Amino acid sequence: MADTKASPNLGQTIAQIDAGRFKDADAAIDHALAQPGLTPQAREDWLFQRERMRRILLDFTLDETTVKARVRKQIPDLTDAEFARWNAADLFEHQTIDGRTLYFKRSPGNLFRLSAEARDRRKDKTPLTDGPMESLNDYHRQVRAAALAEHKNSVLPHRVRMTQTVTVDAGAVPPGETVRAWIPYPQELPGQQDDVRYVASVPAKHEIAPASAPMRTVYLEQPAAKAGEKTVFSVTYEVTLSAQYREIDPDKVTAARITPELAPYVAERAPHVVFTDDLRKFSKEAVGEEKNPYRIVQKLFAAVDRIPWAGAREYSTISNISDYTLHAGHGDCGQQTLLLITLLRLNGIPARWQSGMVFADNGYDNIHDWGQVYLAPYGWVPMDVTTGQLHSASAADAPLQWFYLGGLDAWRIAFNSDFGQPFTPPKQHFRSDNVDSQRGEVEWKGGNLYFNQWDYHFEWQLLPDARGRAGS
Repeated sequence: MADTKASPNLGQTIAQIDAGRFKDADAAIDHALAQPGLTPQAREDWLFQRERMRRILLDFTLDETTVKARVRKQIPDLTDAEFARWNAADLFEHQTIDGRTLYFKRSPGNLFRLSAEARDRRKDKTPLTDGPMESLNDYHRQVRAAALAEHKNSVLPHRVRMTQTVTVDAGAVPPGETVRAWIPYPQELPGQQDDVRYVASVPAKHEIAPASAPMRTVYLEQPAAKAGEKTVFSVTYEVTLSAQYREIDPDKVTAARITPELAPYVAERAPHVVFTDDLRKFSKEAVGEEKNPYRIVQKLFAAVDRIPWAGAREYSTISNISDYTLHAGHGDCGQQTLLLITLLRLNGIPARWQSGMVFADNGYDNIHDWGQVYLAPYGWVPMDVTTGQLHSASAADAPLQWFYLGGLDAWRIAFNSDFGQPFTPPKQHFRSDNVDSQRGEVEWKGGNLYFNQWDYHFEWQLLPDARGRAGS
C-alpha cells in the first residue's frame, strides 16, 4: 500500500521544536529524511533541526528544584510562593519539552539582571557591572573633545597586539586526526580599524580570509594531540583602533534615498530579520507619529535599550532572534542589536551589523555585537544599543547621552560586518554559531566540535604608536 502520509513541512517542524514537541519533530525529521529525491541542502536543513534540539537540551539543563537551590545561595529565605511569583512573571527562562519543564542554565543568575526586587534581596551586594565603557567616564569626554577640536570623526588611535587562542579538549578528536579551526580576524575598516597585520599563528601555516569577507577568519589545521593532551590553535595580529564621534544635528537628517547599495539594509532577511505583526505593533508604540529619521532612530534605540541585558542561550537554537528578543523580556548584545536592526529596517532606515570583541586595560574582555545605521547626510554611523545611553546628572555631560548613537569607543575589534555569512574556506559541517563569529569554529572529518568541546581566550597589549608613545 502506498504511503499516504503528507510530506513533512520544515517550517512546521521548526515550530514544533519551538513549542517543545521534540518527539513529534524527531518523527517528522525521520519521515523527511526518508523522502526520495531529497537535495543535499534539504537534508542538511532537516538534520540541523535535530542538532538544534540537541543544543537546546544543552542550554536547558535545570529543573525547578535546582533553580530554587541556586537562587537560595543568594536569597536564603526565598519562599516557594516568591519563586512561583517570579516564575509566573517569566523571570526564569524555561521551556516545556515533551511535558517536562526545563530551565535555562543561566536563569538563576539572570534573575538578578531582570528583577530589582531580587537584586535588593541578594546576600552579595556587589554591583552587577559589565565593561568599563558601560558607564559615562572621562574616556567618552576625551573622545568628544578630540573630535570637536580636530574636526574629525576618527580620533584617539591606539595600536594593539591581540592573540586569540582556541584550545580543543583532550579526547575531542582521535589523536592524529586532522582538526580544522577558524579563528576570527579583524575587518579592514578605514578610520575605525586600520593597518591590520598578521604576526604569527599556531600552527604557522594559515589562510587569512580576504578583506572582502563579511565574516573574516584565519583558517588553521593540524593533527589532534596525542591522548590526554589538548590541541591548541592561536592567531596573533596587530591593528590600529580609533574612536568614533559625530555631532549629529537632528534637523539636518533627511530620509535616505534607498539606492541599490542601501536596499539590502532596509529589507527583511529571514529567519532573524522579519517584519512580524508584533514587531510592527512595538515599532508603532515606540515611534508614534514621529517623522524625523534621526528622532525615529533615537526612539527605537531607547525602546530596545530598555530591554534588560541577560546571559543568552546559543543563537543557533533560536528560530527568529529578533522575535525571540521582543517576547523574552531580555536579550544579550547580539539579540538586542538584531531587534534594533529589524525595527530600523521596518521603518525604512538602513541598518547593518558589526560584531567582534571588547576589551579594556583593566583586564576585561568579552565578545560583543553592535551595528551601524545610515543617516543622510552623515552616512553610516555606529550604534551600540547594549552599551546604550550614557546618563549623567551633569548638564555638561548631556551631549554624551547619545554617544553610542553616532559614536564608538576604540576598545573593541570588529571581526564581522554582517551576520549569518559563510566562511572562507567554508566549513564542511554545521557551525556552532550560525549567526555570529567571535569565539571561533572547530571541526574534523567526524563532524563539528560544539562549544562544550573547546574553549577560547584573548590576550592583548597596547603598543607604542608611530611616534614612540604608548597607545592611550
